[in-house]
Amino acid sequence: MLQITPNLSLAEQEIDLQAIRAQGSGGQNVNKVASAIHLRFDIRASSLPERYKERLLALSDQRITSDGVVVIKAQQFRTQEMNKENALARLAQLIKSVTVEQKSRKATRPTLGSKRRRMDSKTKRGRTKSLRGKVDPG
Repeated sequence: MLQITPNLSLAEQEIDLQAIRAQGSGGQNVNKVASAIHLRFDIRASSLPERYKERLLALSDQRITSDGVVVIKAQQFRTQEMNKENALARLAQLIKSVTVEQKSRKATRPTLGSKRRRMDSKTKRGRTKSLRGKVDPG
């Protein structure tokens, strides 16, 4: 079970984890050990609530394919276990980001005092600039 929030969790069967060889330099073990983790999570086929599925699919995240599959490649660490934990943590963080409800914005108006201060500063700035004109040699 992958715990995302206190009342939201995912079954491990929904998450496809594959061990693959990591990219880049790595010394003698690089061609022998599959330490990187390739995580795939199908949003549409998951047990997530519908509102979270819709929000995930609406995200413009490069890790989400057009088919609605989250693909995360974890190769930051040298061990497979740490990369697996990292991939699962990144998936949990992505799902957790859509569980937060955005507060609706209430339209407000500027106060009368702030309007007056703004206009006074504009008038003062205009006067200062008008004094920068050419001086008549007369």
